[in-house]
Amino acid sequence: MRILSFVRSPYAGFLLFTAVLAVLPPLLTNDYYLNVLIFIGIHAIIAIGLDLLLGYTGQISLGHAAFFGLGAYITGVLSAKASWPPIAGLVVALVGVGILAYIIGIPTLKLHGHYLAMATLGFGIIVQIFFKELGFLTGGPSGLVGIQDMTIFGYEFDSDLKYYYLVSVSLLLTLLLSINVVQSRVGRALKAIHGSEVASSVLGINVSRYKVGIFVLSALYAALAGWLYSHYMTFVSPSSFGFMFSIKLVTMVVIGSLGSIWGAIFGAALLTSMPEFLHVFANYETTVFGFILVTVMVFMPRGLLRGLEDIVLRVFKSLSDQEAAKGP
Repeated sequence: MRILSFVRSPYAGFLLFTAVLAVLPPLLTNDYYLNVLIFIGIHAIIAIGLDLLLGYTGQISLGHAAFFGLGAYITGVLSAKASWPPIAGLVVALVGVGILAYIIGIPTLKLHGHYLAMATLGFGIIVQIFFKELGFLTGGPSGLVGIQDMTIFGYEFDSDLKYYYLVSVSLLLTLLLSINVVQSRVGRALKAIHGSEVASSVLGINVSRYKVGIFVLSALYAALAGWLYSHYMTFVSPSSFGFMFSIKLVTMVVIGSLGSIWGAIFGAALLTSMPEFLHVFANYETTVFGFILVTVMVFMPRGLLRGLEDIVLRVFKSLSDQEAAKGP
């Protein structure tokens, strides 16, 4: 019974996912695909955090690209301007983004619905304006150059393969933490808040504390992803952290399946790799994403991952019914 319980648990999926990440690089026939996988991992880290906020807690954010950009710029500026090592930049980025998210979250998360969406959108736009206007620090609209390559305690991640495994370890740590959060009392409180904030308050749940806490955690995930992005590209510009990227992040979570960590990873993989296979629609990227989102919401309102699960279950049920109808 214990073995069966473990197989059905998310930790079994975690171990399987770890094995897939470990053996995937040797199966690739082109180094370019390794580059795509790195970006999928970076985007998946942000999407997991956003899913905790949007899918589990029911709080929308259209400004998570700003936290992603802050993580990238903080470590980038410290690296390019002050020659700080990347690991020190990560610490400062996490602390700085965490404090800012806490300050922003307290008043913002008192809002609901489209008011909350507009507030987070406004925050994202303001941050992007700062990226453009503080040229003496950020390089302005042209971007920041001179960021060091990733080095941790003297070990250089000087190849795509090494960086892939760094991103994979970061993703796995993020995933494991998120699974523990969802499976804990905190996760149950988040789901209750999503269901009804009033009922949650009546039951003794500190709604404001949980909402702000998960907002900060999701911002820290985005900052971690920004750190990985900055030292991989060794260049950052404001255009990478705009409104459209925030929309893309929300689309990843919604398409993947709201309230599903695995769905967030699936959505990030799908939307990150899709442009690589749809070059013909390069000038209509926003239109294509919008069409996909509407189509999924109409035909698979629970998201692609859960929609596919439902299809598989229906097929198995149909086969089982046919076998039963045939008799012994």
